[in-house]
Amino acid sequence: MKSIHYATLLLCIPLFYACNHSNQAVSKKTGNDTIPVKIMKLNQENTNAAIAVSGQFTTDDEVMLSFKTGGIINSLLVKEGDAVKKGQLLATLNLTEINAQVQQAQLSYEKAKRDYQRTKNLYTDSVATLEQLQNSKTSLQVAGQQLNLVAFNRKYSEIHAPENGFILRKLADAGQQVSSGTAVLQVNGAQSGKWQLKVGISDREWAILKLNDHATIETTAVPGQMLDGVVSRKSEGVDAATGTFTAYITLTGNKPKAIAAGMFGKATLHPSRTTEHKGTWQIPYEALLDGDGNSGFVFITNDNRTAHKVKVTVAGIEKNTVTISDGLQDAGALIISGSAYLTDHSAISIH
Repeated sequence: MKSIHYATLLLCIPLFYACNHSNQAVSKKTGNDTIPVKIMKLNQENTNAAIAVSGQFTTDDEVMLSFKTGGIINSLLVKEGDAVKKGQLLATLNLTEINAQVQQAQLSYEKAKRDYQRTKNLYTDSVATLEQLQNSKTSLQVAGQQLNLVAFNRKYSEIHAPENGFILRKLADAGQQVSSGTAVLQVNGAQSGKWQLKVGISDREWAILKLNDHATIETTAVPGQMLDGVVSRKSEGVDAATGTFTAYITLTGNKPKAIAAGMFGKATLHPSRTTEHKGTWQIPYEALLDGDGNSGFVFITNDNRTAHKVKVTVAGIEKNTVTISDGLQDAGALIISGSAYLTDHSAISIH
């Protein structure tokens, strides 16, 4: 009788463990339905707030001047900082070589002219053929174009000031041999008062600023005086040297004479108050999913229990953050950790 009881007990043990394992699996599955995440409260930034920047004064007509032909510099007639007038002679090459080329072209042209006239007379007397006359005329035209070419090169073996302005830099010296197109002088048209302040701005600032936004500028060259300006231009790409975008602030109103190229200045930019200037949000780079151009997706939560996937508009990307300009207006909190395991309407737990 005891052996029957023992046998029955042994048969029940596997069934007991099977039921217990099933209960544990159900319990484990129920517990893992909620995904642990970390969240961040969202604070909308005011894009109408003033932006402080700094940079250097320049003009919109800075230009590098060079010779059309290569050769040895004969003379440099100006120094850095000199004021120049439009058309003023600034530098010359040694003209021995180019003058020889001009003379050679002139002699070739004169010979071609004589040959054409001789062939024309022979053609009139029915001695030369029409083909010989046409070939002679073509040779004359080629020689004339060659003369025009070397005369043009002779003209641009001298450098003249393109506008009233100042010499910013002297990049070569008399006696130096330079090749065609090598920069010799850098000049600008500062005498016309076209001053600009060139400043670096971040991605977020680039997205906020619009052309003609007002700016106030100050510089130690005119202490105590605030200069007015407007944003006249924004770069369409990042400066590889600085890693920032570039904006140009053109001075308006009275322009002081004490400003010089390269001088340091500070500016306060005032973004215009238009409907385009909505608030923005700064979020961690890791929170953005499936980024494509100026759009992407993030997970948010409004009740700390359910995750929702929403589409957002990207206004700029910086080193560790992303600027969002649209899509988070109705978000209570942003999910910044655990997003990779989420789907829309996933249950979450805050950690």
